[in-house]
Amino acid sequence: MNVLYLLNYAGKAGTERYVETLVRYLSADGRVKPYFAYNEGGLLVERLEAMGVPVRQLTMSSRFDRKAAKALAALCREWDIDLIHCHYLRENYIAMLAKSYHPKIRVVYTNHFILANDAVTRLSNQLLDKRQDQMIAVCNKGKEQLVANGWSAGHIQVIFNAVDLDAWAGDRSESTLRAELGIPEDRFVMLCASRFAEDKGHAYLIRSLKRLTGLTDRPFTMVLAGDGPLLEPTKALAAELGLTDEQVKFIGFRKDIKNLYKGSDLYINSSRHEALSFLIVEAMAAGLPAVITDMGGNSDIIKGPDDGGLLVVYDDPDSMAGAMRRFLEDPGFLKDCKVKSLSNIETRFEVHKMADATYRVYEKALHG
Repeated sequence: MNVLYLLNYAGKAGTERYVETLVRYLSADGRVKPYFAYNEGGLLVERLEAMGVPVRQLTMSSRFDRKAAKALAALCREWDIDLIHCHYLRENYIAMLAKSYHPKIRVVYTNHFILANDAVTRLSNQLLDKRQDQMIAVCNKGKEQLVANGWSAGHIQVIFNAVDLDAWAGDRSESTLRAELGIPEDRFVMLCASRFAEDKGHAYLIRSLKRLTGLTDRPFTMVLAGDGPLLEPTKALAAELGLTDEQVKFIGFRKDIKNLYKGSDLYINSSRHEALSFLIVEAMAAGLPAVITDMGGNSDIIKGPDDGGLLVVYDDPDSMAGAMRRFLEDPGFLKDCKVKSLSNIETRFEVHKMADATYRVYEKALHG
């Protein structure tokens, strides 16, 4: 099966990780021959080219870009594409318009966000719904939102994002994080690796850390990895609240994410919007329990300690600080949640299960 993965911006966030994961695991046994087309280039282009995937740039100026639709149809003929897998509305609309020029192709759309569409978009969704072959939501609330946005529930499948446990295996001895940052081995280290953007809740996280300093005398370090437009304002807030360089360390964007997980004791997600975060499930696969906000699809990952972590109230520093304190001061609870975290990932978020389920969606799109 020849599958064209179509993405407007080929950067370095969760959607790009999703595409790279599918390309890697669906092509490994020859079920899928992957191709890739994009509008704006980025890190994903480099990674797919390194894997030997044919790559082509395709200008896509708007959702209803018929010139792009014609070019996409021509590209599908050139590469003998059976199915296009899209990831945002712009390219999804263009792929469905391309059917007018190349009726053979089928279109699958994965929704990576839980966001309400405006009235005009909901209407256009309803009008294009009959052209949509299959849709994937990465969490249960994502499916609910797709239906609210005007798509038919009958062709929406929920498939959780997933990870390869072998890729995240190992122990603390493999990590250079603490040596690099001068953090003692016995110090409690928390990690958040979200991009510094408004919906990731870094201001709330910083306020929670300040609250934590009033709840415990045990020393801790919060490692904040990532870049983005709110990096400098977040640094300023930490300084304003009197958090020290030992308590909060900003380390920028890092490619060695496994190294960061292995050097940490607890993963933190402070987001206001999440669908199904790769960072959370990767961290748990690496052996970390997690404290995450009860937003979006986070509750599909963790509902409580039996799943390997705690859910907290978004923008409530007392809730977040209390959860962090529990892990910080109760080694037995931390140890138990580490075991349950890994078991949760093995059972529900294993990459081959995700790949198999996605391939079944492809087959359904092609054959009904």
